[in-house]
Amino acid sequence: MGRIVLDKLGKRFGVVEALRDLNLEIADAELIALLGPSGCGKTTTLLMLAGIYKPTSGQILFDGVAVNDLPPQDRHIGMVFQSYALYPHMTVFDNIAFPLRLLRRPVDEIQRRVLEAAALVQIEALMDRRPSQLSGGQQQRTALARALVKQPTLLLLDEPLSNLDAKLRVLMRAEIKHLQRRLGITTILVTHDQVEAMTMADRIAVLRDGLLQQVGTPDDLYYRPANTFVAGFIGSPPMNFIPAQVETTDGQVAFAAEGMRLPAAEWTAPHLARRRGGPVLVGVRPEDIRLSLVPGESAVQGRILDVEPLGRELVVAVTVGRQVVVAIAEHGFAGKPDQPVGMFVPPERIYVFDPTTESAIV
Repeated sequence: MGRIVLDKLGKRFGVVEALRDLNLEIADAELIALLGPSGCGKTTTLLMLAGIYKPTSGQILFDGVAVNDLPPQDRHIGMVFQSYALYPHMTVFDNIAFPLRLLRRPVDEIQRRVLEAAALVQIEALMDRRPSQLSGGQQQRTALARALVKQPTLLLLDEPLSNLDAKLRVLMRAEIKHLQRRLGITTILVTHDQVEAMTMADRIAVLRDGLLQQVGTPDDLYYRPANTFVAGFIGSPPMNFIPAQVETTDGQVAFAAEGMRLPAAEWTAPHLARRRGGPVLVGVRPEDIRLSLVPGESAVQGRILDVEPLGRELVVAVTVGRQVVVAIAEHGFAGKPDQPVGMFVPPERIYVFDPTTESAIV
């Protein structure tokens, strides 16, 4: 399968508009993630691609051919559901073989292709077990093998890792990504987990309330967010948003907020020329903030509210006036709650948003 094109795709359920005018192109052999909170339209999009839902408006094109009316069995799609949807009375072998038996493939071909699919996901030793005898990871691998046994040209993954423990999720992220690249299957991953999307996908499409917010590589979304929603959704802990005003003193542009004044990078001045004296929303990622316990070393002074140890790093909440700013400090940072602390933010790492439209200015 070459390109997949979603052209002004929309879906309504009565008065509820689940998806609006989605325009998206997916390249051959690309792994793209549909990312967003619950109810944003990502699973609805996936089910329309699968042929389970029919679009209310727009078109789905596979290699330039509209497939809106094509039934699921004719779309050459493999799908892995969040719940895995394995048949409890069937063995692993029979679960994987089920799609081929529906297609009435020869017995010897079924045997060969089931064993090939099982080998791909390393479950050859489990073929006689039933789902109740499998761990969560083994069930996930069985569901993936069942999707791959049809030799699909499009693989759809609906929250495939959400039922796994944290350690197994990391392992399966790497394995699925490696397998997808090895097989060259165009893959669409639906997830609400930004870490999952960032680590697995070539590109990410961020959705909110049925509207596409931004499409890009993980670096695009992290370093060049289109709006406050994307900026706050990508990154953990999320970006700090600080209401401020644009000020100019002796030709230097700065952002004045309660209890702090942050200098702007020189190259941002032309973007802010018409906003001098006006409000903006300043965005600062926690990992871009440097904390100092040395009195007077930093122009911005605050007080530590809380310190959360995360092993190799610490999440530090700092109050500056009435604003709470979250920062990341390296292991060994000695700050304690209620202790004064200085903050330094590199001017080139400051993001600026329009407080009304929430769109990025810089």
